[in-house]
Amino acid sequence: MDLPPLYAAGLVLVVTLANVLALRVLAAVTGAKSVGEGANGASRLLYMGQVFAALLVASSAVKNAAEGATFSRDLAWSLALGVLGTVLVVVVGRLGLGLLLAAKLPKEIERGNSAAGLAAGAHFAATGIITSRAIAGSDLRGLALSFAFFALAQVTLHVFVTLFRIVTSYDDAEQIQGENMAAAISYGGVALAIAIIVARALEGNFTGWTSSLRGYAGVLVTLVALYPVRQVFVQMVLLGGGFSLHGGFIDRAVAGERSEGIAAIEAVSYLATAFAVARLA
Repeated sequence: MDLPPLYAAGLVLVVTLANVLALRVLAAVTGAKSVGEGANGASRLLYMGQVFAALLVASSAVKNAAEGATFSRDLAWSLALGVLGTVLVVVVGRLGLGLLLAAKLPKEIERGNSAAGLAAGAHFAATGIITSRAIAGSDLRGLALSFAFFALAQVTLHVFVTLFRIVTSYDDAEQIQGENMAAAISYGGVALAIAIIVARALEGNFTGWTSSLRGYAGVLVTLVALYPVRQVFVQMVLLGGGFSLHGGFIDRAVAGERSEGIAAIEAVSYLATAFAVARLA
């Protein structure tokens, strides 16, 4: 049922505050640097991604858990989903960063490497986009199903980000550790775009494993569009470079010239494609 706007807004506010508190607790447990006075910009960029994820998870938790039966039940389930989702974002996000961008990234952020902070923040935001769509349910069966699809979606995100990196001729982890902001912008764009499409693939009611997985795979096929968007639309049409199956003008601009402008054009093109897929698929 549709919740009264003020009722829903109140629940979202409470869950948001709980999620932010969860971020603070997790930061203290993991020994993360403070983002308050005296913090470096890299740490704040990472925190930006985590806060973005926590806000998405809060609204999604209320939407998926609150039924309007009783306030106490709605609050309890919304808080449970929200805090659980936030914990998953932080834990899975940290694991994913270690797999995709090497274990040295946290030290780079502590050192004040803004490129590392931006890449990490974008990765947490991408994790939050998927988590906000995957974590749902107002009973134990619903939670179990949501966990299964959450795991599937996170594996999908990491697999496709890894596959897409094959298109580039440079090592983005190495470039980001070398404080190449252009490489971080490019990485952030593709990670967020893939997350948006994966989140779209998660939409819909569970109608059985076969039909649900078929629908999930059907949307994921559109991820292939990101390759011609990069190599043809951005590189040839927008930037006037020559055609190449691998590497090319974009790679030289990002890795060699460290052109943040070209990286931004690349990233925005990915995001526009992802939003179009999410709207039309």
